[in-house]
Amino acid sequence: MPVYIWVGTTRKDEIKKGEIEAADELAARALLRRQGFKSLTVKKKPKDLLEYLPFLQGGVKEKSVVVFCRVFSTMINAGLPLIQCLDLLSQQESNKVFAKIIRQIKEDIEGGTSLTDALKKYPKIFDELFVNLIAAGEAGGVLDVVLERLSNYMEKAMKLKSKVKGAMVYPAAVLAISLGVVALLLIKVIPVFQKMFEGMGGQLPGPTLMIIAASELAQSYWWFALGIMILIYIAFNRYYATEKGRWSVDTLLLKLPLFGQLLKKVAVAKFSRTLATMLASGVPILEGLSIVSKTSGNVVIEDALLKTRQSISEGESIAGPLEESKLFPPMVVQMIAVGEATGALDAMLAKIADFYDDEVDAAVSAMMTLMEPLLIVFLGGTVGGMIIAMYLPIFKLASVVG
Repeated sequence: MPVYIWVGTTRKDEIKKGEIEAADELAARALLRRQGFKSLTVKKKPKDLLEYLPFLQGGVKEKSVVVFCRVFSTMINAGLPLIQCLDLLSQQESNKVFAKIIRQIKEDIEGGTSLTDALKKYPKIFDELFVNLIAAGEAGGVLDVVLERLSNYMEKAMKLKSKVKGAMVYPAAVLAISLGVVALLLIKVIPVFQKMFEGMGGQLPGPTLMIIAASELAQSYWWFALGIMILIYIAFNRYYATEKGRWSVDTLLLKLPLFGQLLKKVAVAKFSRTLATMLASGVPILEGLSIVSKTSGNVVIEDALLKTRQSISEGESIAGPLEESKLFPPMVVQMIAVGEATGALDAMLAKIADFYDDEVDAAVSAMMTLMEPLLIVFLGGTVGGMIIAMYLPIFKLASVVG
């Protein structure tokens, strides 16, 4: 429905203004009069320029969805009707794309659709985990509790993701700077030295000749090197898109010396937190494992969880198949076994998730401590080696003159 901007006065002659959705201007005026407003000025809200340019609108950030969950939960808990909650949320949402989606969800519910079915229309914003938890909350009449659990889960998942991203940003930045400095030296600085050496005569040292040759290649064939890198990137993506390629790459990632251990700890933390949230919200364990496997992000871990699901459907416990996969530490398997035996699996999984959040922190700190000196040595050795190679002829000339 279209949105109208209005200005009016209350019974106490206070001036108020706002926005309202209605079928047309007459309907908007009627709605406002029923709310007690008079001396109304109502006009249709002009469309934002970005609405005509969808590619410039941007997406919906995870943080916006977390805030939506948190506020939605508070409103439902306070006893506000579902339609009114969504109306208020759409009005206070600063992201215009997300505000429009919330309004469309509200309209779907007004038309008789359930909240779960309305959310399913936007899988890029509300994933399968989100939708299934909302379905469980609607079915059990505990939507406010589920929304609060969802917001807690998403906040902790965001923190976990930011830790891993933070561990990758520093080495990536150092490597990018190193490549930039090397490219600048090869294309701009080395040619100056080369012209100077041509006027000196004599045989240049081997390292200097190698650097000059690399400089000539960089100046003449930089476009070729760029093309090769683009082709490698495209080829890797296509290979990773295949079942065999993804399996090979994901297996290799888990076997890397430091990064592999970090990935396993992140996977355990994510698996435990997600499954704990789903079980606590009333989602059956088989359905929960199916969803958790899809959100694991690694095909090896996904396969292990699907095998665990298959074993449970055949009457086995959850701990046995997880132990056979060799991906989950013995302590985790034992704690899950205790949780199964005591009937408190969701609480035990939450404790495992909290513990492994701290483990991820420690692993990131250890990796950064080890990588920092290695990266400094790499950067210093690369740039320093090039500079020394270019100064070798000058040192040689100085020794001859001496």
